[in-house]
Amino acid sequence: MNILLVHAQPERTSLTRHLVDIATQALTAQGHKIVQSDLYTMGWKAVFDGQDFPDRINPERLSFIEESQHAFAHGRQTPDVEQEQRKVLDADAVILLFPLWWFSMPAIMKGWIERVWAYGLAYGYQGKGNAHRYGEGRFAGKRALLAVSVGGPQCDYSPRGINGDLEQLLFPITHGTLFYTGMEVLPTFAVYGSGRLSPDALSAVEANWRSRLAGLFDDAPIPFRSQNGGSYPDKHLLADHIAPEQTGLAAHIADAE
Repeated sequence: MNILLVHAQPERTSLTRHLVDIATQALTAQGHKIVQSDLYTMGWKAVFDGQDFPDRINPERLSFIEESQHAFAHGRQTPDVEQEQRKVLDADAVILLFPLWWFSMPAIMKGWIERVWAYGLAYGYQGKGNAHRYGEGRFAGKRALLAVSVGGPQCDYSPRGINGDLEQLLFPITHGTLFYTGMEVLPTFAVYGSGRLSPDALSAVEANWRSRLAGLFDDAPIPFRSQNGGSYPDKHLLADHIAPEQTGLAAHIADAE
């Protein structure tokens, strides 16, 4: 299998980079082919702007959807974006590794998503607008996993913790960025208190990470409800009989019932 590791942490001695090294070693030992996108080393351009469209169809007004659609369909994207898109298309699994900064991924990784997830590729698939999303799309059949280094204690990110439940904080990524495009998203691998791990705690993290990597293609994904699976009769709102007592993000996960 082909596995793409996308990581965003400039410090070589960080836990995030340690997890990248372990993943490279462990997955290679399993017989997988590993490709990396080390965003800081690459000097990835994080800002999504007019420079991404060297052949504008409308020089007077920048419409990101129209320009992205045109550029992707006519081979007018910048070379760096095309290269990353090829990596994603070739991958059977994509692992995003990053420190949790201000309750989300670093800006450089968000910029990777914004520039690489082009119209016609990650959204607007087959020219059908919003007909194929949330469980369907160009990336259907691929697996995705987040590996997140969290500075605070686990209790702060528990369901009643002051920072909010971690999986809900990451919902815009797992559900809105990855599942939206058709990927099967595995439960997040999180390391809490990442800046002050004891040697024993680090050993436990390493063992748990290797175990999660061993199940990359076998473990059950988060059971997000698919858009076209019957849960959303009008493609927008949950049917009244589905999770009737649930509201908010939890309602869109099947086992929340």
